[in-house]
Amino acid sequence: MTEPAVLFVCLGNICRSPMAEGAFRAAAEAAGLSLVIDSAGTAAYHVGDPPDPRAQETARKYGAEIGGLRGRQLVPEDFRRFTHVLVMDHANLANAQAIVPADAICQPQLLLDLVPGREGAAVADPYYGGEEHFEDTWADVSRAAAALVEALRR
Repeated sequence: MTEPAVLFVCLGNICRSPMAEGAFRAAAEAAGLSLVIDSAGTAAYHVGDPPDPRAQETARKYGAEIGGLRGRQLVPEDFRRFTHVLVMDHANLANAQAIVPADAICQPQLLLDLVPGREGAAVADPYYGGEEHFEDTWADVSRAAAALVEALRR
């Protein structure tokens, strides 16, 4: 069986997906899980860039350091490398689905499908909003991170 490897995906890989990566890294570490964890964007807008300073500040407030992460673009190989590709919204889910290779080991799914009562919902993009939007995003990705840890422990 393939070891679990989790990839979080949003548009630019500077807000939602690095926050999800940070929240999940913290939750997995607290649960004693050792996994491959990464994040990517469906667009190449921010390849090589660190997460948005507001995302970094919000994650740091909750004990997750994401400042060392760098943006990268989702590639077909990711579907051969990762067992879980978790996407933040419907547009990026469609973008991810468009590049899934025939020999993929997983299919992309919405991150909030993991949270009971939030199935089908999108993690709102905080980029154009204020600090409260980053707090809302952190709350969503943290809930999903906890649900994913529980699912992987089963």
